[in-house]
Amino acid sequence: MRHLFFLLTLLVSLPLAAFQSKGNLSGYVTDSKTGESIPGATVQVVELQTGAITDAQGFYTLENLPTETFTIQVSFVGYETQSKFNVVIRSGGNPDVNFELKETVSELGEVVVTANPFLKIEETPLSIQKLSREEIATYPGGNNDIAKVVQSLPGVSGSVGGFRNDIIIRGGAPNENVYYLDGIEIPNINHFATQGSAGGPVGLLNVSFFEGVTLSTSAFAAQYDNALSGVLQFDQRNGNNRDFRTNFRLSSSESALTFEGPLFKGDNEASKTSFIASARRSYLQFLFQAIDLPFLPDYWDYQYKVTHEIDEYNEILVTGVGSIDDFSINVPDEYDPEQQATLDQVPIIKQQTNTIGVSWKRRNKYGKGFSTLSLSNNRLENDFRRFEDNVNQTGLYLQNLSTEAETKFRYNRTRFKGNWTLVSTASLQFVSYDNNSLDLVNSNNFDNRISFTKYGASFQASSASADDRLKYSLGIRVDGNSFTESGNDLSKTISPRFSASYTFDTQKKWSVNASLGRYFKIPPYTILGYTETGSLVNKNAEYIRSDHAVLGLEYLLNPSSRFTLEGFFKKYDNYPVSLSQGVSLANLGGDFSVLGNENISSTGEGRTYGMEFLYQKKFTNNYYAILAYTWYKSEFTGLDGVYRSSAWDSNHLLTFTGGYKFGNNWEISARTRYLGQTPYAPVDQAATLDNYPAIVRDYDRLGTVRLNTFNQTDIRIDKKWNFDKWTFNVFLELQNAFGQDIPNEPEYGLDRDAQGNINTPRQLVLIEDIDNSGILPSLGIVIDF
Repeated sequence: MRHLFFLLTLLVSLPLAAFQSKGNLSGYVTDSKTGESIPGATVQVVELQTGAITDAQGFYTLENLPTETFTIQVSFVGYETQSKFNVVIRSGGNPDVNFELKETVSELGEVVVTANPFLKIEETPLSIQKLSREEIATYPGGNNDIAKVVQSLPGVSGSVGGFRNDIIIRGGAPNENVYYLDGIEIPNINHFATQGSAGGPVGLLNVSFFEGVTLSTSAFAAQYDNALSGVLQFDQRNGNNRDFRTNFRLSSSESALTFEGPLFKGDNEASKTSFIASARRSYLQFLFQAIDLPFLPDYWDYQYKVTHEIDEYNEILVTGVGSIDDFSINVPDEYDPEQQATLDQVPIIKQQTNTIGVSWKRRNKYGKGFSTLSLSNNRLENDFRRFEDNVNQTGLYLQNLSTEAETKFRYNRTRFKGNWTLVSTASLQFVSYDNNSLDLVNSNNFDNRISFTKYGASFQASSASADDRLKYSLGIRVDGNSFTESGNDLSKTISPRFSASYTFDTQKKWSVNASLGRYFKIPPYTILGYTETGSLVNKNAEYIRSDHAVLGLEYLLNPSSRFTLEGFFKKYDNYPVSLSQGVSLANLGGDFSVLGNENISSTGEGRTYGMEFLYQKKFTNNYYAILAYTWYKSEFTGLDGVYRSSAWDSNHLLTFTGGYKFGNNWEISARTRYLGQTPYAPVDQAATLDNYPAIVRDYDRLGTVRLNTFNQTDIRIDKKWNFDKWTFNVFLELQNAFGQDIPNEPEYGLDRDAQGNINTPRQLVLIEDIDNSGILPSLGIVIDF
């Protein structure tokens, strides 16, 4: 109530002092292939019919613009005209808006060639989705969490109603995706991540950093290794090389400070070196303690990027991200059976992650290509424990004290020869993994360390027909490692891929896209390092294989809208299957545990297939919209070789995300998600009673019981005030705004008396009347200057 009163006070008082100041917009225009500056390009504000010309460095400035939302268009002779929608002009703190123009195939006289506003590249012409900076920043229900934002994209779902950010793409498991930050691979994007998987309750990347987010599903370029379902690329913007700027964000769950500017500028107009850095602090632990929840998630994270231009052809990038997590318990003053069960069963988690990467990008003279050499290191320290008595932390029955680290060298060489783009890559990785494990439920404990190398290489060739209507790409990749028994048999990981796109008409409205490919992923280190009776029992594990076939149709309704229809099929082989539970590990990884710390057999198979429809409209006429529906099946085999519905086989996924901007800088946006009935493995009550508080599931019954359908609507309201050289934004988010009941798996606890004492004989009881229909409000502010 105090938050709402504070919001109303702001809404009433601020307009009395605010005034609509003017704002400036700057940025660079470069060639999309060579990265070279394009001087003399015309940059225009479409709605105002005013513009500027880029200087010798390809830099432009648009001054004294109204603090509103515009479409910015850039054109130059011999290049496709490009537009960026939903560019918000503020009176202070405007980040650069940069353009990368693509050359036209041939001179067409006075004909203006307009670029497709929806990203499409030869290597992966299908299933490419990109969110802009503004769409990320004002995403409804996301609370500035990039992992939640990604879940609005077609074919992407998360754990049903759970306190997690799993990214499940077209029925694949959460650990089938890879993540890149400016070309540097990062192992996960969430706090309190499930080791061996990826999801967690809160994202650890700062949305204030991003130029955009690109998701590739079912078709990836050969340069990306270890991906089976999706590749997420987070493009960070460079820090401002002329002025210092600051962004401060405060919400009900966190505070974040982002600072950027030039280094070693001296008296120059612009510096060759710039930086952007941020730090975030969680407030969730204070909120959870105030409302008497039995667990407290506490975290810090940091992110940074330094860019240095050595000369016209050489550039150095240093980027990094890290987190410090502490998931502890809180003893409520008074608690109900649900809170008691949570207090019994919740794990104690302490994690630290860190990734740092250095890249050297060298452009060849005369626009012949470029090369990138990168060195990176990532590290995860995971302290995961479960106790019989969480309050006093006694009766330890499960422990996973582990550290995994990777040091990676990557070389990428891109060459332009005639109408061909040739990309070759090579990578070498040094891996270390140690684990001190105790598992009393399964009667095993070990203390072990492994280290080995991974390596890979790829080549991809892409081209287009003379009229640019047919585009095609062929690629091949191979990977190996020095640890598994067949790791050096490169014939087992040859992964060819082919994609093509054909445009039917000269206006480039109708196109058909197709892709075939084979992809491999090494099992998680938790599997490879698992030990029984002193032996590494999973050295015979095979690379997981996935074959993809995708066919799609795209229609550009107008310069800002499109329809797409895609059919996809994924076939899996060599999937790890748990020998103790008989279930494919493709069904696991969506809870707070450790995935893969067990003996497995690489005999599992799987298949996911379906159809996907998308309507997308970029921001024009004051609104934007993304409507997507996916029908799919997801099935995997266990030890018995029988296909059964997986834990992600929800069949129906419908998402709508949209927003409307009113006058005077008011905006309202909403996200609606519908997910079909999702299978789950019910609790084995007899085994759980014997091992409580450990929960034991009956995986033989996975697919026989399902949750009710999931339906949730989130709403966000934004209001901006523009003062002299700084901007103030207030936002209110309502998650589950209509109070829909969120489905949840049945929960069990021990039978207790009114004082909370365990009754004898011990009995396991179902916890009744769990209400998940609450509305979760969140208030926040953003200041830019």
